[in-house]
Amino acid sequence: MQINRRKIVNATLSTALVGLGDLAGAASEKSVKRMPSIFVAHGSPMNAIQDNDFTRALQRWGQELGRPKAILVVSAHWLTPNETRVAVQAQPQTIHDFGGFPQALFDMQYPAAGSPEFAKLALKALVAQAAKPSTDWGLDHGAWSVLHHMFPKADVPVFQVSIDYAKGGAHHLAVGRALAALRDRGVLVLGSGNVTHNLRAIDFDAAAGLAASRPWAQTFDAAVKAALLANDTAALTNYLALDPGAKMAVPSPDHYWPLLYAVGAASASEKARFVYEGFQAGTLSMRCVQWG
Repeated sequence: MQINRRKIVNATLSTALVGLGDLAGAASEKSVKRMPSIFVAHGSPMNAIQDNDFTRALQRWGQELGRPKAILVVSAHWLTPNETRVAVQAQPQTIHDFGGFPQALFDMQYPAAGSPEFAKLALKALVAQAAKPSTDWGLDHGAWSVLHHMFPKADVPVFQVSIDYAKGGAHHLAVGRALAALRDRGVLVLGSGNVTHNLRAIDFDAAAGLAASRPWAQTFDAAVKAALLANDTAALTNYLALDPGAKMAVPSPDHYWPLLYAVGAASASEKARFVYEGFQAGTLSMRCVQWG
């Protein structure tokens, strides 16, 4: 039998090239920058069009973070009782989920692409939570009002994961932990809410600053800060026992829960770093936190 040496050589080269391709793929995965887990206060939608200490801090923060492969947002404004949803559309719409604000806010668009690829990975990570894909949600103002400052070019893909509002703190922490693996793929995990959020007790006449205009807002925010520094996830999960002012500071947990997703996505060895501290409208904590 005659041996075709050319075929053998070609087959050997093909096998070698496949092996090199696998190595390159592995190297590419290893070279992906692990992105942080962050909690961003969003406060009033007016921050989207205002120039103030807080929005300038967001702009600096975005520059420091670098460019993620994608951004996963858990916003206080996407609540889905009794289920968790993951937005999988390729081009999410800009949702103006508010009323009574200037037309300039309603005219704003944040035309970032979605990330069906990473959304599918999030769905796989959330199998235990029976997460479902969604195409009926875009980017609400909890997402785009801060991303507008942090990533103004809207050139990073963004997708949202909803909050199961029927569940308690332990559930939200667990979802954050399940999503933590996406950080190793270059995904920035971003929780968007407010540590204190009582719209019936805000002081429109109060100047923005480090101090709150009401003791309960100041003491609860300080208690959350202390628990974050101590990495006391049990205290953060059972937030009503954190401070006597808890019920006034968090009359409903929709804006508090996103903090637990960011905490959950952080590793135990990562220390909380406070990127911004202060209050707007007297009682609205604008505390922003980063892990990693």
